[in-house]
Amino acid sequence: MTDSRDKGSVSTIKIGGMSCAACANRVERGLAALPGVNRAAVNFATEKAAIDYDAAQVSLPELVKKIEDLGYQAIKEKIELNITGMSCAACSARIEKGLNRLAGVYSAVVNLAAEKAVVEFNPGDISSNEIKAKIDKMGYGARIINHAADGDQEKTAWQDEVRRQKLRLWLAAIFSLPLLAAMVLHMTGSMGMLAGILMNPYLQWGLATPVQFIAGRQFYRSAFLALKNGSANMDVLVALGTSAAYIYSVVNVLRQAPDLYFETSAILITLIILGKLLEAAAKGRTSEAIKALMGLQAKTARVLREGQEKDIPVAEVLAGDIVIVRPGEKIPVDGVIIEGVSAVDESMLTGESLPVDKKTGDEVTGATLNKLGAFKFKATKVGRDTALAQIVRIVEEAQGSKAPIQRFADVVSGYFVPAVIGIAVLTFAVWYFVLDAGNFSRALVNFTAVLVIACPCALGLATPTSIMVGTGKGAENGILIKGAEHLEHAHRLTTIVLDKTGTITKGQPEVTDMLVLSDMPEETVLAAAMQAEKNSEHPLAQAVVAYGKAKHIAAGEPEQFTAVPGHGVVIVSSGKKILVGTRKLMEENGVEYELHIPAIEALEQQGKTVMLLAVENTLAGLFAVADTIKETSAAAVSELTRLGLEVWMITGDNERTARAIAQRVGISRVMAEVLPENKAKQIEALKKAGQVVAMVGDGINDAPALATADVGFAIGTGTDVAMEAADITLMRGDLTGIVAAIKLSKATMRNIKQNLFWALIYNSLGIPFAAAGYLSPVLAGAAMAFSSVSVVTNALRLKQVDPYK
Repeated sequence: MTDSRDKGSVSTIKIGGMSCAACANRVERGLAALPGVNRAAVNFATEKAAIDYDAAQVSLPELVKKIEDLGYQAIKEKIELNITGMSCAACSARIEKGLNRLAGVYSAVVNLAAEKAVVEFNPGDISSNEIKAKIDKMGYGARIINHAADGDQEKTAWQDEVRRQKLRLWLAAIFSLPLLAAMVLHMTGSMGMLAGILMNPYLQWGLATPVQFIAGRQFYRSAFLALKNGSANMDVLVALGTSAAYIYSVVNVLRQAPDLYFETSAILITLIILGKLLEAAAKGRTSEAIKALMGLQAKTARVLREGQEKDIPVAEVLAGDIVIVRPGEKIPVDGVIIEGVSAVDESMLTGESLPVDKKTGDEVTGATLNKLGAFKFKATKVGRDTALAQIVRIVEEAQGSKAPIQRFADVVSGYFVPAVIGIAVLTFAVWYFVLDAGNFSRALVNFTAVLVIACPCALGLATPTSIMVGTGKGAENGILIKGAEHLEHAHRLTTIVLDKTGTITKGQPEVTDMLVLSDMPEETVLAAAMQAEKNSEHPLAQAVVAYGKAKHIAAGEPEQFTAVPGHGVVIVSSGKKILVGTRKLMEENGVEYELHIPAIEALEQQGKTVMLLAVENTLAGLFAVADTIKETSAAAVSELTRLGLEVWMITGDNERTARAIAQRVGISRVMAEVLPENKAKQIEALKKAGQVVAMVGDGINDAPALATADVGFAIGTGTDVAMEAADITLMRGDLTGIVAAIKLSKATMRNIKQNLFWALIYNSLGIPFAAAGYLSPVLAGAAMAFSSVSVVTNALRLKQVDPYK
């Protein structure tokens, strides 16, 4: 635990990656060398570091950074919490600030629209229950999200909130309607018996009181807690404005004075509750994408255990279980088919409606729909490890994150409420002492109107609601966006760099030509090539092996195997040195190939990659390998160019081969012969030239470049490492996803800017009108409620966007 004192703190940090006591000593010395660290003790057995430090000189994040710089991991925990009781951006900002001040919390992000907090913390300093207790202490409700059962709980919490607001609305409306009728009768000059009854001061007092203190209790409670914690929010404005009108009216009843404003406070509270109800209903729809995803999971699975078929809850399926799926059933978990064939509808995963043929050895994904045949598969990923669970987690994290554009709204909201209170007080003073001297009623009405019209709800909702809908829409279309900042960055891109293999092409090359260049038999040359390539995972190597197997050639194990990254492989077989790879590999080993350059170049001009084979430094043969271009690549490149983006292709292939393939898809800018370790440097060079760069790739060797780019796109059919390093994952596996993601980003940012514009214009115009006396508190309340609903409704328009059109 952290012990806060005047001069120092003690923190305990869990450390991962230590393999021996020497590691512990290294971390200990590194931490002790930091300015402000009085003592550091690292226990290798418990994998914990106890650090006594001066918090004025060094912070917890700096200690963590030092541990990571030394090559180890500071183990962090992340929790998500549902928060209730927030009414505007000031509430979310206050909770965020309070959590970030807690010892042991690395970061806390609170999303007003999603009503969630995502907190990353050091478990050695603080527990999740302590974080929850802090939120409770600040006057809000908090529930730690349990992802396993969260779908129903979240839906229930939302429904409870809507139900509570409905009850408050009914109560407020029933008591407010007579007051509204009295106001109308008074304005029209009606003096009948009904008017006389409704205008009775004591009846109006009796009608207004339940609205003020029962239906309006939520505003008082929230305002009290905000002020108690040294801040102000929307509810402070509502409580101040309605209380001023109510208390003034009570005083006039007791003084038997004529000016009563009970209807102002009561109708105002009714309208604001109506706005909150409509807002809660609309906000519930912004997270429909998550609910829909979670609803896709199968509830039960049919497994083979002890030789018998058993139907069990999907949560009880274990990795290694044999699962049986019949036509029309959902696949319960991820796995690999071991028996049977079928066609599977993977539209929930990729957004692609056409079923995908599956056979023995193919992977299947949980929550997809089996259309035709029955099959058995071996479960490989269950529970939180399934693709669906990871998709839900990515979307939830994205919806809980903040886009850079939201910082503007957060800053404005932080200063807005105190400024509005000041403007309201100034309005009252100017009217009471200058414009209509001595007219307390007129000054009070304008004071109340300013307070109500200026509530910054719409401003606080402008960005997060659009982000929630935008990321959810992306998930529905097979575009997984890891954070709001990536969704924002995508619309500013100027340059797209496309990896060739597996991105532009299918990544499944085939041998198209084989030439024997020595007196060795063809079978011997092919067997030597297979022997050299069989231990390599490179797609070109696998193409040679597949070619040999198709010709029923057998190849033994080499005695020695060495991979030369970017160049090829070197093996020793039966005492002979065999090389397979590029011309550079041949040059480095003194193999002469100049006589065959015309044949090599002729093949390369066709867009084929030529691999040379040498035995004992004598050229023995060559293989031409071609990778098929994906059907959608040319159209996607054309669309990216139409959007004004500069498109590059990056590849390890030689210049001639690279340009031949690039030309076929309409790319004129090519980076050829780039080794895997240099891809990130090429991306960095483009960034230094002032470009906003996206990198698109699918392989392990693309991961550094994906991480270096402003936005990294991973093709979902690629490796887990690439998907982990990327900011946006395209589950569909083709380049049309990039176009769709950029269009979705542009649509979302356009929507956010519309929301911010209307929220700011509304407040900017509304305050002067209210201060000038042109807006009654009732109209101000209606306008305020409408502004919040309009922002959320505008965000929901994104649900109609089809990014693939």
